[in-house]
Amino acid sequence: MADVIDYTVHGEEMQLVEIELDPGEGVRAEAGAMMYMSDGIAMQTGTGGGLFSGFKRMLTGEGFFITSFVHEGSGKGHVAFAAPYPGKVVPLDLGEHGGEIICQKDAFLCAASGIDIDIAFSKKLGAGLFGGEGFILQRLSGDGLAFMHAGGTIIRKDLKPGQTLRVDTGALVAMTPSVDYSIKFVGGFTNALFGGEGLFVTTLEGPGTVWLQSLPFARLADRIAAALPQDRNKG
Repeated sequence: MADVIDYTVHGEEMQLVEIELDPGEGVRAEAGAMMYMSDGIAMQTGTGGGLFSGFKRMLTGEGFFITSFVHEGSGKGHVAFAAPYPGKVVPLDLGEHGGEIICQKDAFLCAASGIDIDIAFSKKLGAGLFGGEGFILQRLSGDGLAFMHAGGTIIRKDLKPGQTLRVDTGALVAMTPSVDYSIKFVGGFTNALFGGEGLFVTTLEGPGTVWLQSLPFARLADRIAAALPQDRNKG
C-alpha cells in the first residue's frame, strides 16, 4: 500500500508540487528535483531497490539514484518538487487507472512511498530502432499518487477501442498500459526531406488514456541550441 499523501500545486506556467506528510509518511523523487523541505524530513538517496534497479534506471536515461523523503518529526511536514523547465505538474492517482501508468523517461517527478518505479520496454522493435525516446519507458505501479511533469500545456486524450492517434514521439507524457504503442513510417519523399518531424511518428491505439505535452523538452532544447551564436574560433 502506498502512503496516502496530500499535495498542493503552486503556480501557473512554472509549477511545483508541495507534498504534505504525516509522521512516517514518505515520497520518492528523482535526485535533484527537491526545491525545499521542512524540519523533520529525513532524506535518503539510494538506487530504489538495489544495484540492478539503479542500472535499470540508467537505461531509461535517468540518474542511477532516487531519493526518498520521510517525515520523522511530529505534526505536518512539507517537501516540494519542481521540474527543470517550464510546464505543468500532472497528479495521477494510479488506483484510478488500473494501478499502473507508463510514462516517458523524463516525465516522472515524484510519487508516494510504496509506488514501484521500474522500466517498461516497448512492444515493437521498430520503436527501439527509430523511436528515439520511445524505446524504453518507465512503469509506475501501485495504488497511490504519482506526479508527472509536462512541458508547456498538458492535453488528455481518452481513446476508444480501435481509435488511433499519431503524435510526435516527444509529445507523449504518459499512458495507461492498455494503450498499444508503436512507431510507424510516415512515407513520402517530400515528408522525409521537408516534413521537419522525421520519417517516423508514434501511433497510439486505444482503448485507454494518454497525456500529451505541447512543448517537449527536446524541441525546446533544439530551438535554444539553434539560436546560440556559433563559436567563430573553432576550426
